[in-house]
Amino acid sequence: MPKHNLFKKIALILFALLVPIVALYVLSNRISTDVLRDELNDSNANRLAFFQHQADTTIQSIAMWPNLLMHDPDITELRHTFESPGPALGLDQIMLVKRIQRKLSIQENSSNWSSTLSIYSPVLGRVLTSSNAAPYDPDELTRRLKPGWHVEPAEGGRYLFSLFTISPYVTEDRLHNVNLVIEVQFDSSNLVHMLDQFKIGDRRDPFYYVPGVGAVYNSTADNAAADRLVELLEEEGELSTGSRTVTLDGQPYLVYLQKSGIAEWYLIDYIPLAEVMQPIKRTNLLFYVSVGSLLLMGCVMAYILYAQVQSPLKQLVTSFQRLKLEDYTVRLKPRGKSEFAFVFQRFNSMVEQIQELFNRVYLERLRVQEARLKQLQSQINPHFFHNSISFISSMAKMKNYQAIIAMAENLSSYFRYATRQERDFVTLEEELQFVGSYLEIHKLRRSRLTFTIELPSRLRHLHVPPLLIQPLAENAVRHGIEANGGEGLIRIAVGEADGVCRVTVDDNGKGLNEEARSHLMRRLAEPMDERAGCGLWNVNQRLYLRYGPDAGMRMEPSPLGGLRIVLEWRLAGHAASGTPDAVTAAATDAAASAETPAAESAADEDAYGEAARPIPHVHAKARELP
Repeated sequence: MPKHNLFKKIALILFALLVPIVALYVLSNRISTDVLRDELNDSNANRLAFFQHQADTTIQSIAMWPNLLMHDPDITELRHTFESPGPALGLDQIMLVKRIQRKLSIQENSSNWSSTLSIYSPVLGRVLTSSNAAPYDPDELTRRLKPGWHVEPAEGGRYLFSLFTISPYVTEDRLHNVNLVIEVQFDSSNLVHMLDQFKIGDRRDPFYYVPGVGAVYNSTADNAAADRLVELLEEEGELSTGSRTVTLDGQPYLVYLQKSGIAEWYLIDYIPLAEVMQPIKRTNLLFYVSVGSLLLMGCVMAYILYAQVQSPLKQLVTSFQRLKLEDYTVRLKPRGKSEFAFVFQRFNSMVEQIQELFNRVYLERLRVQEARLKQLQSQINPHFFHNSISFISSMAKMKNYQAIIAMAENLSSYFRYATRQERDFVTLEEELQFVGSYLEIHKLRRSRLTFTIELPSRLRHLHVPPLLIQPLAENAVRHGIEANGGEGLIRIAVGEADGVCRVTVDDNGKGLNEEARSHLMRRLAEPMDERAGCGLWNVNQRLYLRYGPDAGMRMEPSPLGGLRIVLEWRLAGHAASGTPDAVTAAATDAAASAETPAAESAADEDAYGEAARPIPHVHAKARELP
């Protein structure tokens, strides 16, 4: 009897294993299909119930609005008003109506749903909404008054859902004793939006059905099919919550109904049964194909054994080639506990250590850059505190309290901003507001100073390093305007073109000739010494470190007659080069955008209060400040 080789042995063993597996699969498939159908019904029913609960919760919260408004002091005053003002409202009534309208607007905006609140005052003879106070028809109101939520058709195939609250509560035949009626109303577009959200990423087609009124469909629903489904359900008997199978157009559907807990509305969802069973059929087909594949794999088992040795060696050689080309992301996947698995693990460990070493070197470089930035930023220290305090002292002696208040407020804003050095970035709006406070202080001390600030709305929230523009304004005041005497004018403008942001500071001071400007620009490019001021040099260095070699400062004659200083840098997302400095700046800018000063301002009561007030210095269009 000939001996069986390894190939035949493997094939016979595999066949003997597959026969009982196939038999067990057929039996278990029947059981799992029944279980899956039951679980699917429960899952869909729970999902529909959860969606219905969300809608009911929102509607209940809207229904509570009239009860909350009834306790409002202004509405209570309106409710207890028993004297008719006649055809025109008095001043007190107008102010009361305005307060109530403002509260109605706030209440309407407190919900994601689009809804309206209306207050009917029989004494005033008007209906108050958030935007109007018009007369109303008492007979029409009496006709519409019904207990609970009621639905009325509206234009465009929509439906209006309304709820009335009466004070004091009376029956319908005693409406002449009512002194206030509050109506809350929303249309079916809110339900359409919720149905669209419920349908996203699914093959469902949910809709709401209001018996005796009509249906509210989602925006992509098959309205005709939904109407036929409702007819079939009503023919079978009374609608009730649950699941059932309905044959529609010759195709079976799984239908789920969920009744609203606060009104006679039904949320109906239906799914083709074939689509539900399609994954099971696909799984069966996949299983039988897998069985055939396993039989085929048994025939090539000998080759697989060979490949278990050849393939790992090939992977190892390829990985070493990639490592030679400085690709340190290469990793090998160990399989089993063979010798090759041990070699793969040691290889991965070696590459991880090399990559970690490179990362440490890069992180140390970033830390050095950040430390240098912090050191440069800390050098900026305005030199006019003594003069400002002296001004306050002089004004106090002269009893000019308005000047003292203005100086104190601007100094407060200046100190609050200048001493918060822990932030790496601020918005252009905050920086220019700080510059405005600085110039206002000088304007108080020197009334002939005029300044304008221009900032486009789209750049208000652009992040920049703090104290970036103030040194330019300080340079214009100290070395331009004060040195020249006479009327002083400073103009600060921010613009953006082709992905490059420009900040321009002009003054009408004495200016610099071309030789002096060239000499100053050369000193800004050299290391700072004791003779060079740190202000402009600091700004130029910070621009270079934050935004790369394309950023910097330039000087030219100003159209105002003095000196113009221009700061330029490329915005994140428009980087022209992939230098480490540019990449570092982009990453730092992204991190600063993720940690915006909004959270910090929320924790700082003064900053929060200031953010809520209009900004006095920064405008979309230039104008002279008073």
